Amino acid sequence: MIGISALWIGILLLGGGLALDRVLTDAVTRNFDDGLSYVLTAMISSAEVGPEGEVFFNRPLADQRFLEPASGLYYQISGTGHEDWRSRSLWDRAIRVTPEMTDRPGQGIDSQQFAGEPLRLMARTVILPGSDTRWIFIVAQAREGLDAQIHALRTTLVNSFLALGVGLILLAALQVFFGLRPLRHIRREIARMRAGEKSRVTAPLPKEVQPLVEELNALLAHNEQQAEEARRHAGNLAHALKTPLTVVMNAATAHDPELAPIVIRETGTMRRQIDHHLARARALGRRGAAQSRTEVWPSLEAVERAVERLYPEARIDRDGSQSASVRVERQDLDELLGNLVENAAKYGGGSVFVTVQPAGSEWVDILVEDDGTGIPAEERERIFDRGVRLDSGKPGTGLGLAIVRDVAEIYGGSVTLGESEDLGGLLVRLRLPAG
Repeated sequence: MIGISALWIGILLLGGGLALDRVLTDAVTRNFDDGLSYVLTAMISSAEVGPEGEVFFNRPLADQRFLEPASGLYYQISGTGHEDWRSRSLWDRAIRVTPEMTDRPGQGIDSQQFAGEPLRLMARTVILPGSDTRWIFIVAQAREGLDAQIHALRTTLVNSFLALGVGLILLAALQVFFGLRPLRHIRREIARMRAGEKSRVTAPLPKEVQPLVEELNALLAHNEQQAEEARRHAGNLAHALKTPLTVVMNAATAHDPELAPIVIRETGTMRRQIDHHLARARALGRRGAAQSRTEVWPSLEAVERAVERLYPEARIDRDGSQSASVRVERQDLDELLGNLVENAAKYGGGSVFVTVQPAGSEWVDILVEDDGTGIPAEERERIFDRGVRLDSGKPGTGLGLAIVRDVAEIYGGSVTLGESEDLGGLLVRLRLPAG
């Protein structure tokens, strides 16, 4: 940031300095030329033609430098067929008339005719009364004074702009230093958290970085919640596996003749528990990775095609919003809908109706209805317990609704059971946060 500021300040000051230098240099040069023009006009106004056709001044010029040899101020009057009339300051030198002088009358011209003495001269062609000769009046002055003024001007500009640039860069550096100081406070707070001295960023900070601190604290709270949920699920899984392992261990130790059926039964129980907790762990991991956005309708179409292959006799119909989306990973949404639609096709009477409808601006309801016998009101809460099955005549693990509820709650949603008014069977309302 400091480097970019310094570069931009340098570009602006350089451009401004060059423009100001040109304006001021032109102004000084123009003022210098105005002096030459004044002298040239005074020469022409006081010039007359003598009896022999020569030019003379009817009054002396005011500037005494014309009388001092090599004074730096000179004049010369030239005419065809006449000898040049030169100021005494020229001494034995003469100003050479060039085409540029006649092409640019009354304009200042730089000349290097005199070695070691750059000149600024001005010329004008005049026909004086009583003469047909075209006289060229020339006044010249050494550039030494003009160049000294320009040098002093440029030195002042460079020093001023250099001081201004250094001051602006220092100001920008101080602004960056003090402006980013809150981030150094945050860095120290994070270092203290890593050292275990505190768990949140609590230092008072400006409002510009407060949203960053709030998001950081929210991320820390989210990570702590995930870690706590992971520990709790690991404990639940260990507790769930402990009983089947104890049963198998006791049967093996006692040389129970029913050991094989016991092992098969208990390993089945352990497998169901592992599948259940793995589903929760996957949902937790994906939720922690990012807040996803998944469209419901494509997921529902994919689930419908899969369930129709498993239960070709079932008829599945869909209705509702085709543009609704939820903040759930696609894989988890497929698992939620797959469990619900498969249960409706398996335990219903052959008709399944799925409705997708927004519930306000924050939720999306997915209603899955079937024409089966439904579930009594007193059993609707117990059916969500792991391993509970009301119909043991059909294959299953009893974990479908339990997984649906757990995954929905992980994403902040819910699952409720009711009775379908149209089909007469079970109504499952899955509510998920809108995307």
